[in-house]
Amino acid sequence: MLRLLRLLLLLLLPPPGSPEPPGPPELLGLAPLSPGAPPQAPDLLYADGLRAYAAGAWAPAVALLREAMRSQKELGRTRQDCGARCAAEPGAALPEVFFDIPGSESGPRQASGFWERLLLRAALRRAECLTQCAARRLGPGGAAQLRVGNALRDAFRRREPYNYLQRAYYQMKKLDLAAAAAHTFFVANPTHIQMREDMAKYRRMSGVHPQSFRDLETPPHWAAYDAGLELLGRQEAGLALPRLEEALQESLVQLECCRAGCESPEEQQGEEIEEKEGTGNQGGLYEAIAGHWIRILQCRQRCVEDMATRPGRSSPVPDFLPSQLRWLHEAYAQVGNLSQAMENVLSVLLFYPEDESAKNSLNRYQAQLGEPRPGLGPREDIQRFILRSLGEKRQLYYAMEHLGTSFKDPDPWTPKAFIPEAFREKLREDLEKRPWDDEPLQPKPLIHWKDVLLLEGVTLTQDSRQLNGSERAVLDGLLTPAECGVLLQLAKDAAGARSGHRGRRSPHTRHERFEGLTVLKAAQLAQAGTVGRQGAKLLLEVSERVRTLTEAYFSPERPLHLSFTHLVCRSAIEGEQEQRMDLSHPVHADNCVLDPDTGECWREPPAYTYRDYSGILYLNDDFQGGDLFFTEPNALTVTAQVRPRCGRLVAFSSGGENPHGVWAVTRGQRCALALWHTWAPEHREQEWAEAKELLQEPEETEEEEEEEMSSRDPAPEPPNRRLQRVQDKSGKPPRVREEL
Repeated sequence: MLRLLRLLLLLLLPPPGSPEPPGPPELLGLAPLSPGAPPQAPDLLYADGLRAYAAGAWAPAVALLREAMRSQKELGRTRQDCGARCAAEPGAALPEVFFDIPGSESGPRQASGFWERLLLRAALRRAECLTQCAARRLGPGGAAQLRVGNALRDAFRRREPYNYLQRAYYQMKKLDLAAAAAHTFFVANPTHIQMREDMAKYRRMSGVHPQSFRDLETPPHWAAYDAGLELLGRQEAGLALPRLEEALQESLVQLECCRAGCESPEEQQGEEIEEKEGTGNQGGLYEAIAGHWIRILQCRQRCVEDMATRPGRSSPVPDFLPSQLRWLHEAYAQVGNLSQAMENVLSVLLFYPEDESAKNSLNRYQAQLGEPRPGLGPREDIQRFILRSLGEKRQLYYAMEHLGTSFKDPDPWTPKAFIPEAFREKLREDLEKRPWDDEPLQPKPLIHWKDVLLLEGVTLTQDSRQLNGSERAVLDGLLTPAECGVLLQLAKDAAGARSGHRGRRSPHTRHERFEGLTVLKAAQLAQAGTVGRQGAKLLLEVSERVRTLTEAYFSPERPLHLSFTHLVCRSAIEGEQEQRMDLSHPVHADNCVLDPDTGECWREPPAYTYRDYSGILYLNDDFQGGDLFFTEPNALTVTAQVRPRCGRLVAFSSGGENPHGVWAVTRGQRCALALWHTWAPEHREQEWAEAKELLQEPEETEEEEEEEMSSRDPAPEPPNRRLQRVQDKSGKPPRVREEL
């Protein structure tokens, strides 16, 4: 019991070096509600918004959905502000002077029940402060009435309201806002196929301008970070420094926002469900208090990863804070501000005291300054961050060792002294499993891919040298004529079905008809009996065949994953081919935005930045035009051209080194399988696995599947009568207002 009481004191005391409460909520980048108007329940607003959307009441739907998002942000801001204010209340925290008392067994203050009274009194005062603060900001009982469930928080995190907003704006003829809402949703959901098509439609509309495609929810630290690195890449360190400083400060602010959310009741709902199902902690009072606090500490530690994860990505940027400090000290050195350069490199050494590069930079700066600077040290904000983080890690590792809890440390810089010896070996093994993007590229042994190609009966027709570029290849023999015929029949059958893939004007030219089929849609159609299962299965098999050969040729030391597979046919529209000057597909690069005027290719949204290699597998050649060509970065000078034929694969790296386009198809129909590959496992094509499962099941035809395959408008269909609502703990749907 004495050990448990010591743990409780250790857990509830603020760790040494805890920072001051965060600044006013206006600094958090959240738009306030109308003055004096407390926020309403976000779940009710969201349900009402979807109700209005389903009824076609577009203006009320927009107002309700926007109000739901604003209320959600106001609740988060209130929680953070009240938490900071109450943490500073003298009676709501244990004095730090008692921090070492648990180690002593003597003294008049060790009377029975002393620590329990001290502990619970502080907890009661903190609860009273939080309740009163929430009542002032949200109204009486507001904190309890305006709780937000996990389902709604997940919907907002995935930016689902913007999927509905873009359709509502479109119906209201507000195309600029519709494009912005579509882009905002797409940034966080880059693999959403329907939104990808919707974005292409918006780009063809005369009332939509390139600047319309803006992210309305860009986290401030990412906007500043990207702008700073772009300026630094142009050797404009003086202009980059304010943005890099802003990025670091906004990163710390975002961290505080996330940490404040860890104390909210919403974070514990999943744990409560586990306890109801018999998988949670069934201990007594002290075990429950300790368990609750441990979950909060685990959540706070995960905030580092949340802050370092870009929207739409599933993994964080490794060592995000130390990397920002490295950019800062290099930028300050470039402008000659050696004092600030030293301050930032000393901050890097707080994370990694043995970093040779940082130590060399520090020695260089000290030699250039020529004299010691006694007051010069690491950044205070970084010192506070590290001290607080280490205090939390100490508690979590103690709980791991003595209470059997789990903790996955998100930071590779944690000193070994903080890790119990029993866990150090496992941590070392985890660190040795480096992520895909940290692995250095190794030279390709040529014998490897040659052996694979020979086994597959494939021949190398042209390599990079013959194609006048880098990382390009033409491979023949991937398909037999019979296999090409099966896939062509699949495309024909799917085009004739009510599948949403009927011929329509191409997104790139009005002189051609466009038809596309994904692997999942092919599997669904095969399951419904609309197309042959043989063709759908062959589509899966061939896409994996292309992936294997692309990896063998370009990336034998690093696994490639399919990112997207699309069977595409382009048909010339009769009577519209005379004196055509446009292209079937304009010159572009696949993972960056090509700027022909400067020759630059910006690897940023809306480009699919995670694509690493591209492939086009041709199915036929009985058409006119339609050749693939590569150009210089100016998008004008053609460097190589490839004529399609059955079984021919053109594979190349997806970056700005390989701008490419397609000449106009002026007669007949050109069909090909377009494939993109990625090194990032989190961006592998999930639909491929779903399609494989569908094709392994017995054939079934259900009315729901046929209805699901109906063609869609350029935005999500209205939700059905089972509106997407958030359920409370009892499982009952929330109240929904009837006036709309």
